Amino acid sequence: MENEKIIGVVGGMGPYAGLDLVRKIFDHTEAGADADHLPVALLSYPARVPDRTAFLLGRSDENPAEAIAAMAVALDRLGAVVAGMPCNTAHAPRIFDAVLARLREEAPRLRLLNMIDETIRFLREEHGNCTRIGVLATLGAYRTRLHADALEAAGLEAILPDENVQETIVHRTIYDPSYGLKAHMNPVSMIARQSLVSAVEHLREQGAEAVLLACTELPLALPEPELDGTPLIDPTLALARALIRETYPEKLKPL
Repeated sequence: MENEKIIGVVGGMGPYAGLDLVRKIFDHTEAGADADHLPVALLSYPARVPDRTAFLLGRSDENPAEAIAAMAVALDRLGAVVAGMPCNTAHAPRIFDAVLARLREEAPRLRLLNMIDETIRFLREEHGNCTRIGVLATLGAYRTRLHADALEAAGLEAILPDENVQETIVHRTIYDPSYGLKAHMNPVSMIARQSLVSAVEHLREQGAEAVLLACTELPLALPEPELDGTPLIDPTLALARALIRETYPEKLKPL
């Protein structure tokens, strides 16, 4: 491919989320043969990246930004010109801003797209009739109002789960060692899926017109585009399409 523009993926948070982003890049690329697909470099070093929620909640002093930035710099050295990070929680300003600061010094040519910004853009373009948006996310993103503030800044209303639902259903669905998505991703446990279905229903009862699956593991448990008529918004899909748009827009499949 002439003037090759490599797409970088900062993976490992969790590992299946990085894999899912790459798959969605492939799925949304117009290609009739192997050579028509886009050049993608995925780095996945899960053991190197401290837990993002633990840092945001003050349970750890180690900012994951250092390990994340190191992967991004490595992608730059591989030739990546634009990159995405399929972890919603890592876009919290205390982490994301520190990553950007290091990239300005060590990899100024690499553009790291903001997954939250791309999700808001996707919402406006594809679900512009929805103004009350439910949010399912990690406890770290929930407590820091990562998505709620972004939605409200865009003129949308954020519908968050009750604290009890967030802690006992959503958080456990992601982190519980016996059935949670971090521990049991392939296949997803029936308990995890049913827990998320109940969380979507909880948000719908509060008036949510669409639900943002704002942890990158969640779309793997709820892959359908809607649930009982309620659109499910996949930030990984938004990021995949943005990465294609910013490198090879002529190859982006229409939705």
